[in-house]
Amino acid sequence: MHKTQKTTTPVTRRGALKTLGTGVGALAAVSAVPGFRFSQAHGSEPIRVGFQVHRTGIGAAYGRWYDRTTQAAAKRINDAGGINGRPLEIIAADDGTDPKRGAEVVEKLATQENCDVVFGTLFSHVVVGSAPRAGELKIPYFVVSEGHHVASGILNRYTLQPGITDVKSQVEAMAPFVVNNLGKKVTMVFPDYAFGHDHRDYFSAAVERSGGSIGALIPIPPTETSFTKYFPNIPQDTEVLYHVMVGPAVLTFVKELGEFFGSSGPQLFGFIDSLEAVDIGSSGLEFLNGSHFWEGFPRYAQADQSSHDAAYRAAVGVDANGASVSDPQDVSTYAHMFGCWETLNVIKAGMEAANYRGPNDRTALIEAVEAMNQIPLSDDHPQGSKLFNGKSHQVFGHQYISKVADGRLDLVHTTSIEDTMYPDEVDYTTQSF
Repeated sequence: MHKTQKTTTPVTRRGALKTLGTGVGALAAVSAVPGFRFSQAHGSEPIRVGFQVHRTGIGAAYGRWYDRTTQAAAKRINDAGGINGRPLEIIAADDGTDPKRGAEVVEKLATQENCDVVFGTLFSHVVVGSAPRAGELKIPYFVVSEGHHVASGILNRYTLQPGITDVKSQVEAMAPFVVNNLGKKVTMVFPDYAFGHDHRDYFSAAVERSGGSIGALIPIPPTETSFTKYFPNIPQDTEVLYHVMVGPAVLTFVKELGEFFGSSGPQLFGFIDSLEAVDIGSSGLEFLNGSHFWEGFPRYAQADQSSHDAAYRAAVGVDANGASVSDPQDVSTYAHMFGCWETLNVIKAGMEAANYRGPNDRTALIEAVEAMNQIPLSDDHPQGSKLFNGKSHQVFGHQYISKVADGRLDLVHTTSIEDTMYPDEVDYTTQSF
């Protein structure tokens, strides 16, 4: 059993920021101590992190790489001494990318597996279906999703998204680039569930504010396996086709898109979700040459690659092309999976700032994370520097636009963090625990 004495150490904003700012140095210093062992002062029982993972269902490709990234991050943390001198243990459970099963997984991890926190969920409909149960069980729920569900205020104080940005912030930054560089008449093709609806609502509004217009909105069921029947609904005067698709049929989607338009179609701007875990060099994707994609983290190592990206790739076993070092055909979900790495490091920093000992300190952990603000680029946070908004429980960071050229993705534009900001819609810190 975990120790449950309540800490009396106050959680301060400065303390939380200091933890984030010095995390890399602290890890390096601890790992360099000869014969280091987990501290007995805090007890050597592990801190148990429940990992809600999409092993099956439409999120399986993401789940496999989320798992690989999570295991690598946990190993790095443990090699450097763990959290508060205790080892980190990952307890994984498959939610089938299903909302009802997701809520059941949260309950199992909290009540049967005695986890300290739950983390890892990606697909937004699963987050929305699971977060209420986390709130009822009063267990911190760190999601690695992209939907606007957390920052919109529809969830609860126990749900946080500190390691990956949300769709609203992404499209706020993307829309001006699309309208100013590719065309003003935009048609959107998107999956017909919460994540796609966020794209529909927030990108449409951002395009119009940027001086463009939306010619058509084309929702597609996320479990669809053939897409050609939807393409005749694209207006002929479309200048830019904005596409974001998810699930196991993404390769079919982009291939059928190319077969339909050939070389005479509109400009293409896609979210890399349409190509996550897909080799850009696959036969039938030649038509993508010259098109643009949003990336959460550039899949291909760029000419100015940071040492942090290089270290992260090595740790998770990903090569310079974004594929597994052991199998070049096994393409990662590089634009998203970094969120697991970074979220685990936020959990670590929060637990250290709160002097976390056990479940009685869960509220102190949440308050410590809420106190965070500036997150610098580091080995803990290789995707880039970020700002965390403690009121909305949402992180904001740089976005990347890449262009397909010669069978790879080359970075052509990096947004500022300010480009991604929007007014607060909730203040979770005013809600009671």
